[in-house]
Amino acid sequence: MALFMSSMDQTIVATALNAIQTDLHAQLTWSGWTITIYSLGQIIAMPLAGKLGDHFGRKRVFLIAAVVFTSASLACALAGNIYVLVALRAVQAVGGGGFMPSATGIIADHYGPGRDRAVGMFTSIFPIGGILGPILGGIFVTYASWRWIFFVNVPIGILLLVLGWRLIRETARKPAERIDVRGLVLLACVMLTGMYGMTNLGHGVTSPWFLTPILVAAVLAWLFVRHTVRARAPFIPMRLLRGRGFGAMNVLNLLFGGAAIGFGALVPLYAEERFHLDPLEAGTVLTARGAGVICVAALAVMTLRRLGCRIPMMVGFTLIVTGFALMAFPPPGVNGYLWLMVAAGITGVGMGVAVPASNNAGLQLAPDQIASIAGLRGMFRQSGSIISVSIMTAVVTNSTSPAMAQAHGFVVLSVLMLAALPLIFTIPDHRGSW
Repeated sequence: MALFMSSMDQTIVATALNAIQTDLHAQLTWSGWTITIYSLGQIIAMPLAGKLGDHFGRKRVFLIAAVVFTSASLACALAGNIYVLVALRAVQAVGGGGFMPSATGIIADHYGPGRDRAVGMFTSIFPIGGILGPILGGIFVTYASWRWIFFVNVPIGILLLVLGWRLIRETARKPAERIDVRGLVLLACVMLTGMYGMTNLGHGVTSPWFLTPILVAAVLAWLFVRHTVRARAPFIPMRLLRGRGFGAMNVLNLLFGGAAIGFGALVPLYAEERFHLDPLEAGTVLTARGAGVICVAALAVMTLRRLGCRIPMMVGFTLIVTGFALMAFPPPGVNGYLWLMVAAGITGVGMGVAVPASNNAGLQLAPDQIASIAGLRGMFRQSGSIISVSIMTAVVTNSTSPAMAQAHGFVVLSVLMLAALPLIFTIPDHRGSW
């Protein structure tokens, strides 16, 4: 329930932007920040929640995240102007970002020897929520009000709190250590300034709105790395960033986020521009991707111990690339809607195959830091999403043929994913429980 709500709220607002803009008399750029600030907030919250969950108890962090998310959802629904709404979405993102790492740790702790399969099945919910978000958002906006995309979280969040309090047992905590506040602040500033700069890429690479935050982020990143190397107990140990297997997984998660979360969200826009579909048809294209994930996720989880992580990741990434290639190169005279449905379905199958394996591939590298690794994974995937969307929207905005520019973007991202496939062979191919 928690993971579905968190992932759904990442995309559900997209279909309500026009309604929010009209009702709150806001500029489109500010309305768009209701989506951007949620991603930025999650990027910062995920590694923080993972670290806090390891030290102070995952149940406690999970329930606090539920309180923050539910309260912020109610406040968002009651917001009277766009500036308050954007600020409240940032608070909501902190709660939503706390779900994934704490819940992943809870699942792993509760299922013991079967936690590889349990984590694989659990995390496959995330893309489903992201896919259904725009559809549910369209229903609420059409038949009720944009405010109901936030109101709907309140009863679910209350039920989640009651069930979580009664059914989830507290897990063992690590010995309390002094929190690396300096490392935390530096990492948060790096992500915030860097991702803010990427969202302003549409102003041009020479624009101060892009260059200034990117340069500041580069300096802060250098300070963060220097501090992490020197600190006795750093907020994120360097081995989780570039240690054996972790460096490759971080790169793969960055690319996966750019493809599955970022470019995936742009498919409806591509459908409208390239094949002249109406907004409703364009929005339903992603249902095929959701169906693909659902159809194979359970099978992928059940075969983890037989196949290991490398084979499903290779097959899944290849299928995602294949789906993007089909979108970019439709044959002449084909029905655009059916072609995109097929291509989106193939990318969904690829995601369903790759997600359980890739999630376990990272966690089994350090089973004693499950929540922290889950938080880092989410951070890199969300970062990839923002980077890919920012670059693609900037290219499309400055192109005389937006549809073909986006098609070329699919090709470029596919080439990058193919080039990264050899990294999979640097990750230990663990089979069995961990």
